Amino acid sequence: MKKKVGIFYGPTGGKTENVAQRLQQAFGQDNADLIPIKSSKASDLDKYENLILGCSTIGKETWDADRTKEDWDLFRPEIEKINYAGKTFALFGLGDSVTYAANFVDAMGVIANIMLAKGAKIVGQVPTSQYNFTDSEAVIDNQFIGLPIDEDFEPDLTDQRIASWAEELKRLFA
Repeated sequence: MKKKVGIFYGPTGGKTENVAQRLQQAFGQDNADLIPIKSSKASDLDKYENLILGCSTIGKETWDADRTKEDWDLFRPEIEKINYAGKTFALFGLGDSVTYAANFVDAMGVIANIMLAKGAKIVGQVPTSQYNFTDSEAVIDNQFIGLPIDEDFEPDLTDQRIASWAEELKRLFA
């Protein structure tokens, strides 16, 4: 990995931001920029060839609901405008695999499916066998499309998961 990585995440001020910061540390602060998605546009992502996108669990029903929109809700229209040519993406998602076992890290799958339909190259898939859950929109071809993190019930596994995933991404990012 030679090029700087753009780590775009949301929401801010919580566990998703904390994991984004830990990923930045794994890459080295000089090698990765940390950017909140709520203040970003597609043109901000266009500055990077290697991108990591991080989100917390929400489902399609949340994006379609009548409520105040923030973070990924605001950025969703921008996903359509990203220039995907020559870019490599990885995704991470935070979720609760116990309370929301039937929707574990769904947002990661919602975002990935929009991006895949636009021709995005997504790397960093993770085996589902490492997690206990019942269903997820983030499972594509029997693997998570990115790195699931459960800070509610598996915080003791987070550091190792981040470290292993970051090392894999360093090899996969051109």
